[in-house]
Amino acid sequence: MKKRGFYDLVDIMKVLRKECMWDKEQTHKSIRRNFLEETYEAVEAIDNDDINLLKEELGDVMLQVVFHTEIESELENFDIDDVCEGICSKLVLRHPHIFSDVKVENSAEILENWDKIKKIEKNQKSTYEVLDSVAKSLPSLIRGDKIYSKLLKEENYKPEPVLYEPSQDIEKDLCNKLFDMVKVAKDNKIDLEESFSKYLDNYIKTFK
Repeated sequence: MKKRGFYDLVDIMKVLRKECMWDKEQTHKSIRRNFLEETYEAVEAIDNDDINLLKEELGDVMLQVVFHTEIESELENFDIDDVCEGICSKLVLRHPHIFSDVKVENSAEILENWDKIKKIEKNQKSTYEVLDSVAKSLPSLIRGDKIYSKLLKEENYKPEPVLYEPSQDIEKDLCNKLFDMVKVAKDNKIDLEESFSKYLDNYIKTFK
């Protein structure tokens, strides 16, 4: 039997959207959580060095991409070729050391160029715009880490002193304190994830 490829998946999804009652009823929001779950499962396969499971989970992630794209294709907004064109153009544009005549010495310069090109692409002219571009749907701790990483790359940013004296085992010390915060939040019926996310929203606004 001939091995089926990417466009076979696209064709199968088109059939399912027309003939399967469940698939036909779905919207971007109704399958949003599926996308998150499949992505986390793929990450877990990576963490466990499970290559066979990774192959399966990447297929599930790809299905989500095709599913969301088909919903828009039916509305004639864009199709899978438009999605592929978009990412291909982005990769070529952000790798001028490969597809143009830009010279780099190391990976750090590659990442620096990537950030500069991205700012131009997104028309980001201020620190606020750079920080506000970080996806608000990220888990707040990951979002906070990404915001701080971007801040450190901003020329006009000076890190504020942290009023905290870690022990010799800084990683364990931080985790203990983080878990203490989780317990305090739980005891006081505070959703720490939501609260930290709101804090980050307000923090970003200070750069307006």
